[in-house]
Amino acid sequence: MKPLEIEVFTCRSDNYGVLVHDPESGLTACIDAPEEGPIVSAAEKRGWKITHIFTTHHHTDHVEANLALKGRYGCEIIGPINEAVAIPGLDRTVGDGDEFQFGEHPVRVFETPGHTAGHICFHFPEDKILFAADTLFALGCGRLFERTAADMWHSFQKLAVLPDETAIYFGHEYTQSNARFALSVDAGNKNLQRRARQIDELRAEGKFTIPTMMGLEKETNPFLRVADPDIRRHLVMEGATNEDVFAELRKRKDNFK
Repeated sequence: MKPLEIEVFTCRSDNYGVLVHDPESGLTACIDAPEEGPIVSAAEKRGWKITHIFTTHHHTDHVEANLALKGRYGCEIIGPINEAVAIPGLDRTVGDGDEFQFGEHPVRVFETPGHTAGHICFHFPEDKILFAADTLFALGCGRLFERTAADMWHSFQKLAVLPDETAIYFGHEYTQSNARFALSVDAGNKNLQRRARQIDELRAEGKFTIPTMMGLEKETNPFLRVADPDIRRHLVMEGATNEDVFAELRKRKDNFK
């Protein structure tokens, strides 16, 4: 089985667009559909025809181009069963634990409520790739619009067990801001300090910070490090539950400048 080919590009103000191409079957999936023009340009640059859209959640900046792309390519749109009524052009619904094939590549679905009520992530286990959209970011997590911190904490536990070698593709370029917040609560973390410098260098050169790796996130993302004694001491939450520490981190990030 040949490896998947991935094209990453920017859409809107800070969205990432991602195309996933299977060279054996010729299938091409767009991960969400933030904006028609950049997606079509990226597909044409590679000579790919979009056959699928994998929708993670219903927010406009992730589904705005669904109908336009479906009209142009006749692609199949696969998305979350718990947000089906809000996904334009949806053809097939999937939920937690569902699996399907993308060519010869198996795809597994995780329901990750928190950012929205029915948010899902698409995992390619044999390829060690996770499309996390607005659940798990490099050094951060999505804002909680429709579910609680407890729900997002539970969602994070589903993803945290994935192998360290899993490449994570996320929905927005928030990494510099996330790094500044992470340093504010985990200042003594040498790995985080080094990573923050690397991120600043990448952004200064106009380069992307996507993908990240699960192992790297476990070392540096405070939302995956709620059990760390230094973070707990900083928050004065030494005896708190992991869930409560997670909630406090998300609250502080919401108000971080």
